[in-house]
Amino acid sequence: MTIPSRIGSRRYGGSDTDGERTDEGMGIQKRLVGSYLVVISLTVLILEIFLIVSVRNYYFHNIERILMNQAELSASIFQQYFAGDELEKQSERLLQGFANNSDAQVQIINQSGWLLQDSTGFQGDNIMTKYLDVQSAVLGQPGIWKGKEPLTREAVLAVSFPLKASDTTVGVVRFVTSLTGTITTVNQITVLLIIVGMLVIAIVTVLGLFLSGTITRSIKDLKQAADRMTEGDFSISVQKRYQDELGSLADTLNMMARRIVKSEQLKNDFISSVSHELRTPLTSIKGWAITLKSNGAGNKELFHDGIEIIESESDRLSRMVDELLDFTKLDSGRIAIHCTPVRLPNLLNHIGRQLAPRADRQRISLDIQADETLPTIQADENRLKQVLINLIDNSLKFIDASGRITVNACAERGHVVISVADTGSGISEEHLENVKQKFYKGDLHAPGSGLGLAISDQIVKLHHGELRIFSKEGKGTEVQIDLPCPHQE
Repeated sequence: MTIPSRIGSRRYGGSDTDGERTDEGMGIQKRLVGSYLVVISLTVLILEIFLIVSVRNYYFHNIERILMNQAELSASIFQQYFAGDELEKQSERLLQGFANNSDAQVQIINQSGWLLQDSTGFQGDNIMTKYLDVQSAVLGQPGIWKGKEPLTREAVLAVSFPLKASDTTVGVVRFVTSLTGTITTVNQITVLLIIVGMLVIAIVTVLGLFLSGTITRSIKDLKQAADRMTEGDFSISVQKRYQDELGSLADTLNMMARRIVKSEQLKNDFISSVSHELRTPLTSIKGWAITLKSNGAGNKELFHDGIEIIESESDRLSRMVDELLDFTKLDSGRIAIHCTPVRLPNLLNHIGRQLAPRADRQRISLDIQADETLPTIQADENRLKQVLINLIDNSLKFIDASGRITVNACAERGHVVISVADTGSGISEEHLENVKQKFYKGDLHAPGSGLGLAISDQIVKLHHGELRIFSKEGKGTEVQIDLPCPHQE
């Protein structure tokens, strides 16, 4: 896959969207607002019922309590001051005294349930035992009745209290009050509570639309970016609206897009570099093949030189192909490590002898320092040799004549550390953190495929070790390979 030609600096804020994306965003918003409304509506409904019931109980119980206190006080006065006289003779005076201290309708009833006096002067049915409160009071217990007057159909509350003389019920005092005003007040409060509840739901709906919009806008931004990425456009930059999980997701998506662009660029550079690397030896081989075909038969020295160059370039091509195959196997997890006991001094000295001629040709000092007392480690000797040769080869590429390469191995507690240090040009901080990435080359014109360090790092990891790189530009580079040594005491 190549990098699309549309790479730029476009930012997405969610303004130009197609119908499908808008519908999807609205779908999420509808679900969020719907959820808010269901929860808030249920909450408001429960609170409304609780408040309305509480208000009704408060008003009715308050009136009931006031009437009961007045009736009890009246009965107490009767028992204290009028218990010795007949109720019928004292009823008018009792009515005047009781009615002066109350706004309610006051009735005096005898022990048989007959109405003796009424503060309203109403002369109707004198039989009062049809009322439950009167029935209870005649039997000696306070009574309460709430209902509608038979004639006026007005809602009233009545409280009856027994009038006693020497613990004997001789009559009843009854307080009656209209509930019309109270019911009107309660209904007004109920309407007010319903209006407030509806207002709360409306406010929550508006806030829900706003708050859900802040979420869905971020989601739509992310979806638009993902859609553009599926189309191959990785130049996007999702706007981070808030410092939350969606903001973190936007950062992750932006980082992923940048890494994909970078990886694509590295891959394209790698293809260009490898194409050049392959073309150079192929051109040389073909050129010498033509030369030998034309003039090689009669010139042994020319024939010998040509064969050497063809062999050298063929080896070079073979190494590049092997490197590509190794990378493919490592990338797909198909490479296997076959560990056997390895004596590091023997391995390092062998590598030193193998690369010494090349170092001599470049007039570079190659110093191998391997203590014979180093412990034996378990490793894949061929793969470890591949890593070390690759590291030394890198040093030979980027070091001037009269430079120095030092390969050293030492034992630490439970580990063996192999270091390859050179006095070459070093690596800048800008490139140092990326040199182990696949396809990465600090200098696009430098020889090599950019896979060597990536392959070496993976091989070391397969040995449960760690490859570390320390470098300072202009001073040189040191690469350390830290391998476990389970047999060391």
